Amino acid sequence: MNGMQKIKINGGRRLVGEVRISGAKNAALPAMFACLLTDKECELHNLPQLRDINSARLALQQMGAECEQQGATAKIHAASLHTFQAPYQLVKTMRASILALGPLLARFGEARVALPGGCAIGARPVDMHLAGLQQMGAQINMEDGDIVARAKRLQGAHIILPKPTVTGTENLMMAAALADGETIIENAAREPEILDLAKFLNAMGANVRGAGEGDLHISGVSSLHGATHAVLPDRIEAGTYLCAVAACGGDVLLHNAGADVMQNLLHKLTAAGAELKNEGNSVHIKMENRPLAINADTAPYPGFATDMQAQWMAVCCVAEGTAAITENIFENRFMHVSELARLGAQIELHHNTAVVHGVSKLTSAQMMATDLRASASLVIAALAAEGESVIDRIYHLERGYENLAEKFCALGADVERVD
Repeated sequence: MNGMQKIKINGGRRLVGEVRISGAKNAALPAMFACLLTDKECELHNLPQLRDINSARLALQQMGAECEQQGATAKIHAASLHTFQAPYQLVKTMRASILALGPLLARFGEARVALPGGCAIGARPVDMHLAGLQQMGAQINMEDGDIVARAKRLQGAHIILPKPTVTGTENLMMAAALADGETIIENAAREPEILDLAKFLNAMGANVRGAGEGDLHISGVSSLHGATHAVLPDRIEAGTYLCAVAACGGDVLLHNAGADVMQNLLHKLTAAGAELKNEGNSVHIKMENRPLAINADTAPYPGFATDMQAQWMAVCCVAEGTAAITENIFENRFMHVSELARLGAQIELHHNTAVVHGVSKLTSAQMMATDLRASASLVIAALAAEGESVIDRIYHLERGYENLAEKFCALGADVERVD
């Protein structure tokens, strides 16, 4: 991982043109690990080309799966694995490796996954994953920093999640697909990515009902077959470009954007003064004036996404008025505030609420990215600021945004990635 890469941004330009939104990282990763549930070949389309996707491919290959990727398409064939382990080297760069746990345990009766790393945005414990698997009959131990799970055959169970967890729901859903009998997951996460995984599992012959509705019902089957699946568009990437246009002004058409899963954000953008039109699977945004400051409170889907909080804050930094932005999901998710202040943003922190007093202009600065979505907010703020800003440690950005510099340049921005 190279910490030397930077992005240079000459700000103050309107954004005009068209941009194609990539597939959702948060749907692609579970789908890749779901391929471990069958000994037949699966084909995935619309995969984003990102560091995290490469890490997942590496993890699958290290276990012995055949994994070929050309562009946005991957063929994954996990016929014979020689190890049921996701080692720390891979897991530390990508929390999603925990998603190997459910599939490996369900199909092979054992799994060994290092405790996850990833973004430092607060406690994201895996205890809900483990408690659910234990209810299904798994024995779980910690050995040398690894989670080691064993079960002859998982049994269906009635699992009540204390709070919705996206990766926890995905892990348990995949495990339940091959368990004996019926599993009910109450208070399951309802994110669109959950629905996308359910579609893929059902295409493989699973029986998952109720995805996106709060309670999941999964009737286990004895085996799954191969399937082809196209991953849904990345609503967070789309939201990031929409916020950039709201902050800088402009006229942009986003292709492959999936407006139906971004309703909460689209309402906020409209309230802030953006003109929005859905055109099939595209979203058209026009922003003529300075945005209005609009409050946001993060909440599980269909509420305002915690993954959009930092980007929305960047819009409010240059807005007219004052906005209160409350973070209810992760406790350590305001690390971008001190960096935005370097551009002249006026932000006060009160516990889990940031009060943002909009200023008429930001001025360039040197900044450092601290996590994936925080770095996106710094990019938006730098695009809106006057002068040349430099953002350091952009490997965070490249975990979640495909060709960010090129896509912004195509919209008329002056963005350069520097080694």
